[in-house]
Amino acid sequence: MHAKMPGGLLAGFLLLLVPTQGFGLDLPRSGHPIFDRVVTLVADNFHDPSALDGFGAAVRQELDGGDPLNAKSTEPRVDAAIERILASLDASHTARFTQDSIAYYELADIFRYAIRHDMKRLFPPDGRASYAGVGMVTRMENGLPFVSDVYDGSPADKAGIRVGDEVLSVDGAPYREIESFRDRTGQKVEIRLRRIAGAQPFTASVAVERLRPLPTFEKAIENSVSVNESDGRRIGYLRLWTLSSPDGLDIAARELATGRLKDADGVVVDLRGRWGGGPPDAAELFVGDTPNFRLISRSGKDMLANVRWRRPVVAIIDEGSRSGLELFAYALKANGIPLVGTRTAGALLAGRAYLLPDDSILELAVSDAVIDDGVRLEGRGVEPDVTVPFALPYADGRDPQREAAMEEMRRILAKG
Repeated sequence: MHAKMPGGLLAGFLLLLVPTQGFGLDLPRSGHPIFDRVVTLVADNFHDPSALDGFGAAVRQELDGGDPLNAKSTEPRVDAAIERILASLDASHTARFTQDSIAYYELADIFRYAIRHDMKRLFPPDGRASYAGVGMVTRMENGLPFVSDVYDGSPADKAGIRVGDEVLSVDGAPYREIESFRDRTGQKVEIRLRRIAGAQPFTASVAVERLRPLPTFEKAIENSVSVNESDGRRIGYLRLWTLSSPDGLDIAARELATGRLKDADGVVVDLRGRWGGGPPDAAELFVGDTPNFRLISRSGKDMLANVRWRRPVVAIIDEGSRSGLELFAYALKANGIPLVGTRTAGALLAGRAYLLPDDSILELAVSDAVIDDGVRLEGRGVEPDVTVPFALPYADGRDPQREAAMEEMRRILAKG
């Protein structure tokens, strides 16, 4: 039986949506509504008052420098200024997201309660966050976009797009996360890709769907489940893309208790996610010592009320393991469960979302996050027990971190 989760993990919640008390810092204003709103929100709500002097200096630099920001400044100038003043805070959960990025729609769904009064206006008619897409995310490497994530079961996954593919164009035009698929729901697009450096490009025909972020994550969690046989042992695999979706952990629990993973000898749980969130005791699924518990109705149908996985676990982490997923990783490591991959993001503060005048979203760290007696993961992260780097460009779908985690599980099972 695994040891208990450290008691301090029950304190705090990582997607904090409650108002905070302002600090009343008086800073100069530019006259530009978006920039000035960011300044006000940071001054009134940022969790660390000691960082506000440096923030104030960054604001004054934008107003007094060689190209002073003012009410008539161009959009690129304002965007760059906001990015610089937020960077001066040197904190996670602190950034601005615009409607040309997938992250905007995912955060709008995660923080839907915080911006609930604007959801129907932003996402008519039902107020549910959604975007037209194919279920892949890219990351810039050396100035080029490479596929960093393919959501399990998504159109991109079904079309054979792999992590590490370079994205060259969509229907002959430069790739844009949102614009490339806007107004194309129900149609197919031709995505031109390069899989190996210097090789001839190829084209994937991909269906565009209307994607709702949290249901998409839940579908990806469910579709990630697999079981492989090795030396007579059954090794399961599960990827937790986020802890923010309402049913994500329930899907994992059902698969472990009564689904495809119930007869596995061990499970590899992949914490290389997109967002954290979730309850601070989420790792209890693997490290809690309360008993499995079912409720059985008169008809004989039972309902899972408490699931605990008792067999071996290995977890995969990287810089995508952030916020609540880092807390998850910390709890696993504290209980002797091996972590494979690279250091987590070091992004463990409590964030809140604010809608800006142009409908962009400001995510702002409004509370510190402390584990047990003063342990902070912010800026530090969780180190793996087995370090395995991952080079994204032209990976051709190869996943050395997953392979190493499976090998670690085979080693544990072989030892009995």
